[in-house]
Formats: sequence, C-alpha cells, structure tokens
Amino acid sequence: MIRINLLGAPKPKNKRSAVPAVSLEIGQTGSPQTKLLIMLVLVGGLNWAYWHRLDTQSKTIARNMQLAEQKNRELADVKTRYLERQREADNYKRRVDVIDQLRANQTGPVELLNTIGDTINNTEAVWLSTMKDQGASVDIEGTALSADAVAALIQNLEKTGHFRNIEIKETYQDENYKDMQAFQFTLTCEKAKS
Repeated sequence: MIRINLLGAPKPKNKRSAVPAVSLEIGQTGSPQTKLLIMLVLVGGLNWAYWHRLDTQSKTIARNMQLAEQKNRELADVKTRYLERQREADNYKRRVDVIDQLRANQTGPVELLNTIGDTINNTEAVWLSTMKDQGASVDIEGTALSADAVAALIQNLEKTGHFRNIEIKETYQDENYKDMQAFQFTLTCEKAKS
C-alpha cells in the first residue's frame, strides 16, 4: 500500500506522536476603504433587488387595476341597460295595472245593474223606475203593490251582500192608480266594500 503525505509535514517516526495542527494563513484582508466599498456594493445590490421586486409588484398592480377599471366600465354599461329595462318593465306593469283597473271599473256598473236587476226580478210586485249610482251609495226609485213588497225588496237587497244600511227615504201611496193599491218608494243603499 502506498501512502501520500498531503500535509507536507514530515512523517513522525513515532506513531503515537501528535499530528501537527493545520494552520491557514490568510493575508491581509485589505484597507478600510476596500471594506467600505465592498459593503456599499453589497448594500447597493440588496437595495437594487428590493427596488426591482417593488417595481415588479407596482407594474402588476397597475395592470390589475387597468383590467379592473375596464371590467368596471363594462359592468357599468350592463347596469345602465339593466336599469333601463327595469324602468321599461315598471312602466309596462303600470300600464297593465291601469288597463286592468279600467276593465274592473267597466264591469263594476254592469255587475251592479245585474245584481239589482236580479233582486228586483226575484221580488214579487216590485218595479224599478230609476236607479242612480252616487259612488258610495245607490238611490233606487220604483213602484210596489204593497208595503210588504218594499220590505221584501229591502231584505233581498241585504241578502246579496253588495249593499248595507238600506234606508227608505220616502214611500207613499200613488193615487193615480184608482183600481188598485200602488206605492211609490225611494231607497238609499250603501255599497258594501269589496
């Protein structure tokens, strides 16, 4: 086996003798100006790396902000169109409601006439001469063969549920009919709230 001495020290003759310590000598490290220059270069390099990182983040934020502003403009256009369509839908709904209300009001008098006509037809010995719709009330004038027929008419009007507080304004015996008894009557009926 071959042995090579890399330490450059002569081999001790005694195996038990201590191995000499290895010493590393570095020459002089330089002047303070050199040390200061090296320190400035290191600090400058670190400062440039930090600045470069912040600059990259700034550019990324600017790009993201530009994209967000563009998206915001697009969404503002969508919002404007949505609000315009919502306004159109509200106008349309208002028009439909007015038309429905007009239709309901149009059938209101027809229903009133049908109700009173059916009630008069179902009451014996009573004839209607005039009817005036006063808004919240209805005035009815007519002829009956007896006072009991007028009372039956009042009961039948109450049973319909369309009227309340039915009052007799006036009733008198008509003397134009000589061969039979006839009563002229005037009723006021309050319309029941639907």
